[in-house]
Amino acid sequence: MRSSNVTVRRRLFAVLIIGTVLFFALVVRLAYVQIWMGPRLSQEAEDNWRRNIEITAKRGELIDRNGVQLAYNISTPTVMAIPVQIKDAQMTASKLAEALGLDEADVYKQITVRRSQVYIKPGGRKITQEKAQEIRNLQLPGIVVREDNKRHYPFGGLAAHVLGFTGIDNQGLTGIELKYDKLLTGIKGSIQYLVDASGKLIPGSSDVYHEPKDGLNLQLTIDSHIQTIMERELDQAMVKYQPKHVIAIAMDPNNGEVLAMASRPGYEPGNYREYPVENYNRNLPIWMAYEPGSTFKIITLAAALEEKKIKLTDPFYDKGSIEVGGARLRCWKRQGHGSETFLNVVENSCNPGFVVMGQAVGKEKLFDYIHNFGFGKKSGIDLGGEATGIMFKPSRVGPVELATTSFGQGVSVTPIQQITAISAAINGGKLYQPHVARAWYKPEDGELVSKVEPTMVRQVISEETSKQVRETLESVVANGTGRNAFIDGYRVGGKTGTAQKVINGRYSSDEYIVSFIGFAPADDPKVVIYAAVDDPQGLQFGGLIAAPLVKNMMEDTLRYMKVPQRKDQIDRKYVYGDTPIVEVPNLVGMTVTDIYESLNMNFELAKSGVGKTVVNQVPKPGARVEQGSTIRIYLSDTGAPPSDTPAPTEQSPAS
Repeated sequence: MRSSNVTVRRRLFAVLIIGTVLFFALVVRLAYVQIWMGPRLSQEAEDNWRRNIEITAKRGELIDRNGVQLAYNISTPTVMAIPVQIKDAQMTASKLAEALGLDEADVYKQITVRRSQVYIKPGGRKITQEKAQEIRNLQLPGIVVREDNKRHYPFGGLAAHVLGFTGIDNQGLTGIELKYDKLLTGIKGSIQYLVDASGKLIPGSSDVYHEPKDGLNLQLTIDSHIQTIMERELDQAMVKYQPKHVIAIAMDPNNGEVLAMASRPGYEPGNYREYPVENYNRNLPIWMAYEPGSTFKIITLAAALEEKKIKLTDPFYDKGSIEVGGARLRCWKRQGHGSETFLNVVENSCNPGFVVMGQAVGKEKLFDYIHNFGFGKKSGIDLGGEATGIMFKPSRVGPVELATTSFGQGVSVTPIQQITAISAAINGGKLYQPHVARAWYKPEDGELVSKVEPTMVRQVISEETSKQVRETLESVVANGTGRNAFIDGYRVGGKTGTAQKVINGRYSSDEYIVSFIGFAPADDPKVVIYAAVDDPQGLQFGGLIAAPLVKNMMEDTLRYMKVPQRKDQIDRKYVYGDTPIVEVPNLVGMTVTDIYESLNMNFELAKSGVGKTVVNQVPKPGARVEQGSTIRIYLSDTGAPPSDTPAPTEQSPAS
């Protein structure tokens, strides 16, 4: 009996100990939950009750170098649904679908998901103000119309391939919009509030507002006025020559800033879906690679001068072809240019002469210069989709490959590589990385955040060699194949290019890419312009098509930039069919009889007023115009200009 009581007490004691342990374990657990896990569990519970309405930050603007807006945001309504507040989902879906032109089943599926809010896609995004008011008038519970914004490009297709475009959520998809998407997008804000299981606001809870941080404004190196000039000329070239493509770039050779960049066919960023994909998904000035032809000869010239392998006064005889490694390489002039100097070789774009230059420099050295001028690799421009081009591997270069490379055949380059390299050849020998971003600004007060500084990649040739290249290319425009780019009063240098297209691995017999690269003023270059026309109809020569194209762009650009004219310009060499530029004589004080008797007139006369004596004239004395132009003279016998004499007016260079 006593033994049985002891056993019972022992069991009770064991139960007490176990109970005590369990009690203390429960206390510890509760303490852990309350003290340690409590804040986290409370936060998780609150997160389950919390609803979040995102507030989109405004996307940063894109402005040109002078502050002109090229892309900004405009307010556009968007339809949203709050599913827990919708009372009759079927009726709501039916009315919304009818108003927005959507499928009723798709709308019903969207508004019945277990989410705090949903966009009604696609027809409910970025709608018109009229459609937004129509949705509001339906007074559908749980359906709200909130203000959204979309990207607006005020100049339509201007600089489209540089700017790019954005998607439905204002995310960058191409161009600058994509390259700098993160900085332009900003940081979203939100409004947060607590609701119960039925979706109703919890009494006593307060809203939490997080202000969005708008994206930074980006200033580009692009000048909208120069861009307008360029695109005007490209549009005219498309009509006149009916080519497959036209490409152009304008650059400041002294820092790598791209002043304008365009190609045709083009598109409008705000309506890009209405255009063929190939119009907007390829930026041809940085993507298209092709044989450069004679514009590449500038590199061979620079290398030969830098290595002192030739002098421009050295003699050369061109018989129309040259034998290299068993191959006959012909000049574009079948009968040859005969006796000439190496300056004439460049002026005449004589292939055999450039073969001799390349041979004198040698394979290793020439390809070193080609590499140092930036060919065979990306230029590093801050735009997506850049191609690298194709160069011969030095180990595979034989005598023929060296010869053809010397005059721009057998290699493949991009327009951006060409203009960057030629800028280095004429700016004192400095290769700069091209760029289109110039500076970042705060949207709220315009404060400068950061500035993009020019990046010099390397010194390629000496200042003295660069000066020789400039002077030689100026002579090309005055006396050689680039005469159609000559601008009276400005010292223009440049080089033509005509290259057969490679189609299915073979040179085409009837398709060419013609090009011209020009710069001015030749003594102190401020702008370089490159243009290429892909398969123009009719005559296919760079000097006849691309040179006048660049001339028109260059002339208006120089005047817009207020670049002073030069007095020490090389006189242009005129050939049959050219119209000479002549100086307007001073006719004031002369009679009409005196004019015809004493002057060898190169002009037509148009008379206004009554009298015998010239009292005024337009153009003014000293002006330079084409021979055969009309001079209007104002006649009077009183010695004062007649009242109907018009005041000279200036037109915008882009008109």
